[in-house]
Amino acid sequence: MPTFTYTARTRKGERIEGAVEAPNRPAALASIERQGHVPVAVAEKAAAAAAPARAERLSWQARPRRMGTRDVLLFTTELSDLLSSGMKLGNALNSLARRPTGRAGDRIIAALRDEIIRGSSLSEALAQHPASFSNLYVSMIRAGEASGAMDEVLRRLVAHYERTQETKEKIIMAFTYPAIVVVIGSATLIFAMLKVIPQFERIFREINQALPLPTRILIGTSSWLVRYGWLALIGLLLAILLAHRGLKTEVGRLWRDRCLLRLPLIRKVVASGVFANFARTLGTLMANGVPVIQALAIVEKTIGNGVISREIRNARERVTDGTTISGPLAQSKVFPPIMTDMLAIGEESGDVPSALAHIARRYENELDRSVKIFTTALEPILIVLVALGVGFVAISILMAVFSLTNGMNI
Repeated sequence: MPTFTYTARTRKGERIEGAVEAPNRPAALASIERQGHVPVAVAEKAAAAAAPARAERLSWQARPRRMGTRDVLLFTTELSDLLSSGMKLGNALNSLARRPTGRAGDRIIAALRDEIIRGSSLSEALAQHPASFSNLYVSMIRAGEASGAMDEVLRRLVAHYERTQETKEKIIMAFTYPAIVVVIGSATLIFAMLKVIPQFERIFREINQALPLPTRILIGTSSWLVRYGWLALIGLLLAILLAHRGLKTEVGRLWRDRCLLRLPLIRKVVASGVFANFARTLGTLMANGVPVIQALAIVEKTIGNGVISREIRNARERVTDGTTISGPLAQSKVFPPIMTDMLAIGEESGDVPSALAHIARRYENELDRSVKIFTTALEPILIVLVALGVGFVAISILMAVFSLTNGMNI
């Protein structure tokens, strides 16, 4: 029977090493757990002897990668369910770490389990993975540890991330259809200009008869694209690259976010999503006991819009007593008056989290309406634009054909 060497932690957190005989690795893990220990590392004796030789060569593979939003949501849901069932935190993390999915989260969850076994708190362990767990997440877990209501905090995190993900998906869906129409329409026009129009050009050149102005414009544009289209493509790629780099700067991000808040049709979708995210995040943090100044600092970094983020920072600097938020937010002239008025009522009643939850629901409903209006209005606009482009090509060709036919009849 194979022998497995292991490293484990006792219930008191002491590190121990040993060996067990078992037919396979799961059986070895079960044997270690029956002894009342939490396994950290288990390997077959022959494999364990070869492990040091491979450690240096494969060290780059062991580095935890980033967990996506959906992975974080799944991890939080499963951890909440295990803790609600009465399982201890270390055992819950160990149970999740023993269910590999082949994703980046496997190593991160294992690293969290190891940190808990070493005596770290969950918030300290999560803070070591800032690419996966945001300040919002870590702060709420820290508040849950202080209040002793970890499972309740995890349930609120699950609800928060589900609503946030739903809001993002609504915004993405609002822009998906227009993007598809624009791409397909542009591809059709480019194909016509590069492949179809040159065929007609050769026919018209052989006939050697004067063509209508729209046809001459179309043929000239097609000829230029055939000859110098590669220059246009290079110029377009360079423009996209420069724009991408420019939008990474603070000035570029502010310009982009300011335009999004001013463009017709788009501004209501973007603003409703940002305000719903602001109210939901701030309300969730304050409901879990996070101080208002710290909560505003976290919201400022997670709001997703540079213009509103800057106004939140200015408002946070004006909030000196930590009790009133509506006044400084109203002075920014960015937040709608109805939003700050509802927040002020919550402050007067002493129940700001409930007021913020009501604000979030209001703007989530407004986001739904804005998305419907946006997609309903944009669909005919895009259809007309694509029809104008395709129609110009078709009419230009037909005008030339009719002109040539009339000339032959004469």
